[in-house]
Amino acid sequence: MRIGVVFPQTEIGSDPAVVRDYAQLAEELGFAHILVYDHVVGANLASRPGWKPPYSHLDSFHEPLVLFSYLAGLTKKIEFATGIIILPQRQTVLVAKQAAAVDVLSGGRLRFGIGIGWNPVEYEALGENFKNRGSRSEEQVEVLRRLWSNELVTFEGRWHKITDAGINPLPVQRPIPIWFGGTDERALRRMAKLGDGWFPLMNADENCRAAIEKVRAYAREAGRDPNRIGIEGRISHGQNSEEVWRKDLEAWKNLGATHVSFNTMKAGLNSPRAHLDALRRFANIAVGV
Repeated sequence: MRIGVVFPQTEIGSDPAVVRDYAQLAEELGFAHILVYDHVVGANLASRPGWKPPYSHLDSFHEPLVLFSYLAGLTKKIEFATGIIILPQRQTVLVAKQAAAVDVLSGGRLRFGIGIGWNPVEYEALGENFKNRGSRSEEQVEVLRRLWSNELVTFEGRWHKITDAGINPLPVQRPIPIWFGGTDERALRRMAKLGDGWFPLMNADENCRAAIEKVRAYAREAGRDPNRIGIEGRISHGQNSEEVWRKDLEAWKNLGATHVSFNTMKAGLNSPRAHLDALRRFANIAVGV
């Protein structure tokens, strides 16, 4: 099981040196990957009475692919994972180009997690359709993989048309692994049919076990080997209990997780140093598990 960390997007701040220190410490401690959340714009809740989303315009988010390009030159082996990029609110070919650049600059260290998001405000601001985002994302995945694997692509689908063209440079990984978020029935079927891995965003309990079994059944229906689909759990800093962290690690191992990420966000840590100290404590019990 590969152990990584969730980059504390909303709490790390904007100092490039602090961002650098976080990534370099995670690598030094032996963590396998850094996972980054994504939001392009946040809504002003004052103009939307009664709406209570998890993030607003007051929450800071570094753009994941730009962030990874910066960190690629400051690290040597730690993997970069988007967890997730909200794919349907972006232009597919441009995303393919950007992700390929990160993969090249990092020496093949990108794992591309995608999802369809929950915020119509972002879709509106980026000029994309919120209502068809699920079905459109399936075609996007096909386009991404073709662009990442071939020098030239000709493709005509419902939403994309490419005529004998391609991106250059191609990524190191051909194609870059695509992981999926989401937990509703449509998302599970989509992931089982198309994904290299899944972010459950659930507790490591019997409900999660049932969901994993459902994904494996859907994969078999799609003619795929379910054992080739990765599973990444999350462990929250929570109440700062090493005993709980150990139990959560063991629970994810028992569920067959291939990856786990330690999340220090929303844990009351009031400084970047507190996040770094938490990584050190978790590494003492987790790295090498």
